[in-house]
Amino acid sequence: MSEPDTIRFYAATDVGRVRDHNEDNFLVDKKLSLFMVADGMGGHAAGEVASAIAVRTLHDELKRERELLADYVAGKSGANKVTAKDVVALLEHAVQRSCMKIHEEAQADSAKRGMGTTLSAILVLGHQGFIAHVGDSRIYLMRNGQVQQVTEDHTVFNELIKRGKLTREQIEKVAHKNAITRAVGVYERVEVDTLVIEVLPSDTFVLASDGLTGYLDSPEELRPYLALDGDKAAKALIAHANERGGKDNITAIIVRIGDEGEQDAQRARRLALKREALANMPLFQRLSERELLRVMQAVEPRDYGDGEVVMREGDKGDELFIVLDGTVRVSRGDQVLTRLGAGEHFGEMALIRSVPRSATITAEGGAGASLIAIRRADFFEILRKEHEIAVKMLWQFLGVFADRLDATSSELRHAKQELAAEDVTNEIFPDAESTQPYLR
Repeated sequence: MSEPDTIRFYAATDVGRVRDHNEDNFLVDKKLSLFMVADGMGGHAAGEVASAIAVRTLHDELKRERELLADYVAGKSGANKVTAKDVVALLEHAVQRSCMKIHEEAQADSAKRGMGTTLSAILVLGHQGFIAHVGDSRIYLMRNGQVQQVTEDHTVFNELIKRGKLTREQIEKVAHKNAITRAVGVYERVEVDTLVIEVLPSDTFVLASDGLTGYLDSPEELRPYLALDGDKAAKALIAHANERGGKDNITAIIVRIGDEGEQDAQRARRLALKREALANMPLFQRLSERELLRVMQAVEPRDYGDGEVVMREGDKGDELFIVLDGTVRVSRGDQVLTRLGAGEHFGEMALIRSVPRSATITAEGGAGASLIAIRRADFFEILRKEHEIAVKMLWQFLGVFADRLDATSSELRHAKQELAAEDVTNEIFPDAESTQPYLR
């Protein structure tokens, strides 16, 4: 439910060159700013039934909560405030309702047993895109001329790649490597991937079934097609898949975000700063672009005026802070220890356990400081839901701890050497007895 006039979309679907009927379904609701693609599976045209139920049910569930979505865009405050987590929960609920309805239909008709569908959807609300995803259809994002895949394939192939047990060449020989590991409707419930992305002017999203994505060696292959105008781009993508063989049904939706005004440039700059700050921090350095997007949805911007305290020595905290703009002063008691600027961080130990803060942090300078914060609860939620991200970040944390331990050990060695240094007081001061009281 963004401003409808700021979003353009172009959609196309085709049966392909091998199949005799189309089991893909897609839906576009411009008023809700909702876009989705579903690729059904199952014999006797059951796949077509499954994908149709999925898009229709998800659409109905969101329409039923139109007022909630409008309240989120309006930014209502107080007890009735709608948060991003509320919208994510609504999307997950809608997918689960779709899953249950498909499963019930299959149980009632033996010819449809085992039917299911992929489902990839994006709901644009204000300046944010809410994504729900199951299966191996995909959503891509083109931003600043770079194309990246923002969903993760739920396939045997991808699972083997993630585990790193086999090389790509070995995996290519695995039977059923393209089988999907999650689908809507096969069971009563399904695990849903969700992602919240801040959208910017000129962002272009592509939602596509594997009838198209199966012919792409990399996301960058989409770029020349997305440079085309309007419907030409969607039709060119369909033609591309058919020229490569068209072995499956092909569906593509292109969603382009328009310019809403002067503030967009500032939002884009701030978002770029957020991404750069996270990417350069040791804890997040090994994350992929998709994984960085997942972390970025958990960060909260904070602005502090000159002299405003960010945290106090001795207080317990549960947040990591990264400086986006401006300067903060680090002090202990009356002593100023250092100053931190853009890209530097503090408080990372609070992500692991609640301990008293070791210093007071204060914003300084006429413009104050802009920070981003990550709370421990949100950090742990990422670790629970994103196992691959969890492994990478925990390894990086071990590296941080090891570096700190090395630094502490070095300081202790240095102090020990100083204590063990030869006492040359008598050589410098022959009258040691008279000088000793003075030296104390």
